[in-house]
Amino acid sequence: MRRAVALGDPVVVKVGSSSLTNTDGRLDTSSVESVASHLADLRERGNPPVLVSSGAIAAGFADLGFSKRPTEIADLQVAAAVGQLQLMARYAEAFGRFDIQVGQILLTKDVLGSRTQYLNARAALAAMVKLGIVPIVNENDTVAVDEVAFGDNDQLAAITAHLVNAGMLVILTDTDGLYSGDPGLSDDAELLVAVRHSDEILDRIRETSAKGVLGSGGVVTKIAAARMAAFSGIPTVIASSRVSDAVVAAVTGRDVGTWIDPRSSSLPARKLWIAFALPSSGTITVDDGAVTALVANGRSLLPVGVIDVEGSFQRFQAVEIAGPDGSLIAKGISRLSALEVLAVVGAHSSSAGGEVVHRDDLVIAVNRR
Repeated sequence: MRRAVALGDPVVVKVGSSSLTNTDGRLDTSSVESVASHLADLRERGNPPVLVSSGAIAAGFADLGFSKRPTEIADLQVAAAVGQLQLMARYAEAFGRFDIQVGQILLTKDVLGSRTQYLNARAALAAMVKLGIVPIVNENDTVAVDEVAFGDNDQLAAITAHLVNAGMLVILTDTDGLYSGDPGLSDDAELLVAVRHSDEILDRIRETSAKGVLGSGGVVTKIAAARMAAFSGIPTVIASSRVSDAVVAAVTGRDVGTWIDPRSSSLPARKLWIAFALPSSGTITVDDGAVTALVANGRSLLPVGVIDVEGSFQRFQAVEIAGPDGSLIAKGISRLSALEVLAVVGAHSSSAGGEVVHRDDLVIAVNRR
């Protein structure tokens, strides 16, 4: 199942705060230097590295007089504003020892939710990679609030992997990979060496794992990120940042951490944008017949299959599509507003004005494939 990344393909490496900080929560310079060394080795192999890094708040809160990481949004934003400068300075110094130049890209959901800005971000990343610059990507915590925040850098790393057409996503964390259970609570928990993105064991782990088992983002966000990358045909390796050659071992196909095998083929770029960059504005619940039509037969969503509507979305906004049991089935762009959909629930498409979501604007959930 494991395989090496082709020379020349970019590799996205994500490192979380738990792998960059001391026990007191402050940024650890030696950990920053270790990350730079990982990526320098990757570049030496012939794979342009792209770094998605947490740590801005950790780098900034101490200078503001806080004894520990603040909890108020305004304080976190100020800490991020101060810390971004320090974090980038540390990275610039660490990479400079390898004669590698770095550049910063700050993103939020509303930026990538615009198709034009999404394409601009992709072009900027491609230009940096071509020039030999290591992009350092982070969420723009200074301005991000709930409605525009990713909420975790695992998700941002998966989107970045889409943007740069990466050969692999490597998530560095503070444990050896994904386990079948909580290794802190069960002696029977086993390291998962390799799984497929659609394997049911990933669903079981997501349901039973407590947040924080694999660092600040938790198991749930790492599995979600791997499944997001899987839509692009990008494999993910989740490994320990303490393993000195973890990144190179991952990209050369050696056994390190947990390998998550992707789909055999990638979705078109526009559908990737719909699935992961375009914010959802509501939910449409459908019946079992519609689930079969969408998942098994590749059909468009018609009004006759709609049961209920949540949210106040407008025409051409993204919506999630749920089955009668509430499970996520798909995501797509609605051709009707919420009020218009409610007005034609259960109606035949010939009398309802056509499809609610056309199949060209529809992405089936990864665990339904």
